[in-house]
Amino acid sequence: VQLQASGGGLVQAGGSLRLSCAASRTIHSSVVMGWYRQAPGKQREFVASIRSGRDPNYADSVQGRFTISRDNAKTTLYLQMNSLKLEDTAVYYCKANIQSTDYWGQGTLVTVSS
Repeated sequence: VQLQASGGGLVQAGGSLRLSCAASRTIHSSVVMGWYRQAPGKQREFVASIRSGRDPNYADSVQGRFTISRDNAKTTLYLQMNSLKLEDTAVYYCKANIQSTDYWGQGTLVTVSS
């Protein structure tokens, strides 16, 4: 499967963005899909994940501000990001873990300015 992330851009602090991750084929709802990010000079870190369209998990740093979801067709993963902070600036990657193999999207850059 191929994943294509999009929706990044430049936004002021306090603003919102919605990231999308389109899959090349339907992914079973039981597959865990998630978002990760990598800020300049830092390691890639977990942001959020979801399985079966419910029970999302979030990093403490984004809890209450970000919302992860999947569409009913099970082909697109979303990340709604609200109340963005300077420290949210990073390249955001989507990931699907299918049969113990991680599939990554190419990343989309989010830049939060003051």
